[in-house]
Amino acid sequence: MSQIDVNDLTFYYEGSPDYIFEHVSFSVDTDWKLGLIGRNGKGKTTFLRLLLGSCEYSGSIRADTAFDYFPYPVRGEEMERCGAELSESWKPDCESWRVLRELDRLELDAEVFYRPFRTLSHGERTKVMLAVLFSGEHDFLLVDEPTSHLDQASRESVKAYLAGKKGFILVSHDRDLLDACVDHVLVLNRKTIEVQSGNFSSWWENKRRKDACSRAENEKHLKEIAALRKAAARSRQWADKSERSKIGFDPVKEPDHKGKRPYIGTKTKKMQSRVRQMEQRIGREIEEKEGLLQDVEEIASLKLMPLTHHKDCLIRAEGYGLQYAGAPEPVFDRLSFSLHRGERVFLSGGNGCGKSSFIKAVLAGCTEDREQAVRDKGLQEKGVLETASGMVISCVEQDTSFLMGGIREFCERRGLEEHLFCAVLRQLDMERAQFAKPMEDYSEGQKKKVLLAASLLTPAHLYIWDEPLNYIDVFSRMQIEKLLLSSRPTMLVVEHDVRFRETIATKVVDFAPFFK
Repeated sequence: MSQIDVNDLTFYYEGSPDYIFEHVSFSVDTDWKLGLIGRNGKGKTTFLRLLLGSCEYSGSIRADTAFDYFPYPVRGEEMERCGAELSESWKPDCESWRVLRELDRLELDAEVFYRPFRTLSHGERTKVMLAVLFSGEHDFLLVDEPTSHLDQASRESVKAYLAGKKGFILVSHDRDLLDACVDHVLVLNRKTIEVQSGNFSSWWENKRRKDACSRAENEKHLKEIAALRKAAARSRQWADKSERSKIGFDPVKEPDHKGKRPYIGTKTKKMQSRVRQMEQRIGREIEEKEGLLQDVEEIASLKLMPLTHHKDCLIRAEGYGLQYAGAPEPVFDRLSFSLHRGERVFLSGGNGCGKSSFIKAVLAGCTEDREQAVRDKGLQEKGVLETASGMVISCVEQDTSFLMGGIREFCERRGLEEHLFCAVLRQLDMERAQFAKPMEDYSEGQKKKVLLAASLLTPAHLYIWDEPLNYIDVFSRMQIEKLLLSSRPTMLVVEHDVRFRETIATKVVDFAPFFK
């Protein structure tokens, strides 16, 4: 057991006006199962890079351990190599028998380790990388978003695996995963960093209580400051009146005024001194008030403008199936369900079972030439799929790679008002400095917020969101939950976040029984 000591750490990206870390100091134990929590853009992945020595910084990071990072990079022609070959470059000192042991614990067949990497599913790739990562004995491991793009079954497998390990930092926005796998949290607050024992839920409950106390104390301070301002204003008025009376008087009406002048001057001086003292106290009170609220998470209320369609049933599938042209088997078959106005239907099932393909078919059904639109997507239909005519749909796509250029150009393409769009991004806690950058330089979480903001600003009868929460921070997830519960839009959603689904879904359609 050893410690990682961070002392006076300061770091910023060249060209950025803001510090990511400024004079930060804390310590963590290498035996901990540490969850790293914070808003998008607050420096979680950056901190892991600093531990790895990938960036220059001021201050010091002292550790008696080596670090290793998930996910390993796999690029270009490397996709044709198998995990056994790739592991030699990922972790040169790893032993195959240790990797195979970890694969068994991940409930994955050993043959996957010897297959070309491109043939593996997202879940299989994740498990192979984790098996290599944990095959060492003395490394402190940095695990960055291991459940992104994984279906529920794979998430549960990874969760159970990590719960049995120790000696790692886990970066994740999945509340269920954090609760199951960590025993300490490292939290990147708005202005400070804190280390606390417990999982996400215990930290969040403590934070809610602390924030409530800070808000109550802040209200008290605001009342005191208001009273001080009024007293200072009255004293200022008296002082000004006395000063005027010292100088301006009628010698006929006030022949004895000249003798009073020293007394008035003394009185005025005392009043002015009192005013200065009050103003100084007000300044100290305001500074104290600002300190109280520096780390309070104010989850802004978002708005949604759903339209009401004249029909009650917006989507009806009856014995419906989809097959890609040239494929020997359908993706799924004999699917039957309906989506009615006001329902929030979640599509469930493993990766590749046809959830996103079904969404493609629904979107094609809202075009003028439905059959041609379906064929253009390389799909062949079977059975019945009906969509309400004249239905306006707002979409959040799974893929973000098409986001390029500036915010202004994006808003013009989508027919959005730029100032409203930027306002929603600010409510989702995106820094204004990001607005001047091209979107291809955004983080994955920031790109998802762009798509979410666009969807929220688009009035629609139906909102179709395909894995909208990938890389989205915990606080924004709770923010979106609150919005959807209050506005109650009609939705068709694919999302593997268990807590989000349990909170939002009115109906869950499992594709597993229809998957071929």
